[in-house]
Amino acid sequence: MPEGPSVRKFQLLTSPFVGQVVAKVGGSSRKLSVNDLNALRLQDSQVHGKNLYLAFVAAEGPTGPTAEETVLQREAACGAHCPAQGQQGQDGIPHPYSQDEKLQEAQHSRSEAPEAAEGQGNWLRIHFGMFGSVRANEFSRASRANKRGDWKDPVPRLVLHFESGGFLVFYNCRMLWCSSPRADPASDILSVEFHRGRALRALSAPDPICYTLLDQRYFSGLGNIIKNEILYLARIHPLTPGSLLALSDLEHLLDCAIQFSSEWLHNKLCGQGLHPQVYQKEQCPLGHPLMKGTFGPTGGFKRLTWWCPQCQPAVLPGDGDPSPVTE
Repeated sequence: MPEGPSVRKFQLLTSPFVGQVVAKVGGSSRKLSVNDLNALRLQDSQVHGKNLYLAFVAAEGPTGPTAEETVLQREAACGAHCPAQGQQGQDGIPHPYSQDEKLQEAQHSRSEAPEAAEGQGNWLRIHFGMFGSVRANEFSRASRANKRGDWKDPVPRLVLHFESGGFLVFYNCRMLWCSSPRADPASDILSVEFHRGRALRALSAPDPICYTLLDQRYFSGLGNIIKNEILYLARIHPLTPGSLLALSDLEHLLDCAIQFSSEWLHNKLCGQGLHPQVYQKEQCPLGHPLMKGTFGPTGGFKRLTWWCPQCQPAVLPGDGDPSPVTE
């Protein structure tokens, strides 16, 4: 499913439509009555972790400024040196998903996506599934034939046409109304309010480090791609218990998480694809064969993991004397 940087880009695509009135709606969503959005004004657009939130009010209501878009755009602006970019919000992953990954992503998406309404409200919570995306003023087109040999364009879950003539299209997502965004900026790795101390304490737990990194309570927006890449960048074996790592190693891993996520967002905004070093690869950049395994907590979802046994050697008890985390 789209990770934090991708959903941040989706939010930036919706921001220009804030303050505009919905003139017509469409889409295949069955859990959301799309016609309820007719004649409403898009009042706000926010992103928290892997979720996008859109606020709607009656057209005659106040428009008001958005809460985050100006700060977010300043942080994420790619500057004049970036090439022109398209409007789509898709990840530049070089290889298609395997069947195992598709199953895992579908299960993981269901585990994170809300199943029932949280109550009446004017915020639409959007959680994206595998290949979920947002497009502005264009529709997604089929890039290849399906298994039947048909060239069928993806079917949008929601299409919002605005009085200005522009439109937004949402693909492969779950939507429900809620009273307010459910968010903790201190856990969002792309937020200026991200709390390093709390993250370091979580990483120092005795659980395998690859489990902790996917815990959205501490690393909102961090997904399987980021997990694999930063563990390689930090040269840490994915099953290493966090309690066996020195504080300096944990700090370096956290720096890698923030830097990789920020650079991924920057590249997306500049129209550049992602070039993973180990995710879905057979060799690491140094030419070593990669290992692949499926790891996850007992009773939780298992995720595919790639690592280099030479660059990321296993750490055993007694290999070091980790410093306590006191932040």
